[in-house]
Amino acid sequence: MTHIIAEPCIGTKDTACVDVCPVECIHPMKDEPGFAEADQLYIDPDECIDCGACVSECPVEAIFAEEDLPEKWSAFYAKNVDYFKK
Repeated sequence: MTHIIAEPCIGTKDTACVDVCPVECIHPMKDEPGFAEADQLYIDPDECIDCGACVSECPVEAIFAEEDLPEKWSAFYAKNVDYFKK
């Protein structure tokens, strides 16, 4: 189980979620290469401990538990996973 960042993050990339993540699984961080080029933030499914701390910190309500991801944004599951296959 993991959390997914979906469409509302595109263009926003607010990093409040990064600041509260206890395992630093949300990338790219502001100081990482590729931050400016990324259209959104991503959660590493192998690192996420499913604590949910990021959910309430997201100002655009873009983070969902995997089972709560709205169907209209189902493609964002693969988008998050694929980001970490680079």
